[in-house]
Amino acid sequence: MSSNMEEDAVPARFENLTAETLALADAVGAELAGAAPLGVAYSGGVDSALLLALAVRSLGAGDVVALLGVSPSLARSERARAHETAAFIGARVVEIETHEGENPDYVKNGADRCFFCKDELFRRISDEVVAAHGLAAVAYGENADDARRPDRPGAQAATNHRVLRPLSVAGLTKQQVREVARALELPVADKPAAPCLASRIPHGEQVTPEKLRQVERAEEVLRALGFSDGRVRHHGDIARIELPTAELARATADGVREELVRGVRAVGFRFVVVDLKGIQSGAFTLPLVEVGHRG
Repeated sequence: MSSNMEEDAVPARFENLTAETLALADAVGAELAGAAPLGVAYSGGVDSALLLALAVRSLGAGDVVALLGVSPSLARSERARAHETAAFIGARVVEIETHEGENPDYVKNGADRCFFCKDELFRRISDEVVAAHGLAAVAYGENADDARRPDRPGAQAATNHRVLRPLSVAGLTKQQVREVARALELPVADKPAAPCLASRIPHGEQVTPEKLRQVERAEEVLRALGFSDGRVRHHGDIARIELPTAELARATADGVREELVRGVRAVGFRFVVVDLKGIQSGAFTLPLVEVGHRG
């Protein structure tokens, strides 16, 4: 398929979408009407990639720019893949260096850490990028499911900076986002979620560049061993590894177990454990915010 995502390149696989999902995808374009030139806060994940692709189809590549925040919390592999996906879509990328690690409120790593990260990104976009690129609006890839989750403090930062959220406003769920992404043949359509590296550090324990590098290198070990997904939670000397439940047994197989332990210990952890519950989205934040909501 051509990398051209503009309106005249409608993939044949769109015919496989339900009428409802197709209508919601079209509604995203309607939400963006009049928003050109548009900046898309872009991470390279499926949500922001789909928003970027739909924006290019609706507004044209010349009126859309992908805004990629770069800091120690972004893994190098994610940064490289984000550029590859944007190139496939046909969108230009502007990297924005963010400095959330200089904010004591971010470093102390409370349940609201994501707010300070997103606030830093959106503030730098407002201060440094909007005027430089003549942007009429900025949007980010919140989907309808994320909009209902209590562990998304970054959404408040988007509200404070008047950032658009076309996917959730249109009503696209996470499943529908992936369906439309597959119809557009985006290379990240089935990419597992990849939250920032800071999400691997328990709340209340400081976020430091050293811990982020340690987590990144440990997760590179998982990829090198062929696991389809995985997260390394940082518990001081202990690396708690979360893997897809179908791949837990493989982590204990002869040969793999030894390489896993050797590789993770080599990046500075003393102990290596595998969590039998598997991958857990919001593992550190959800318990805290749910208690707050019940209170």
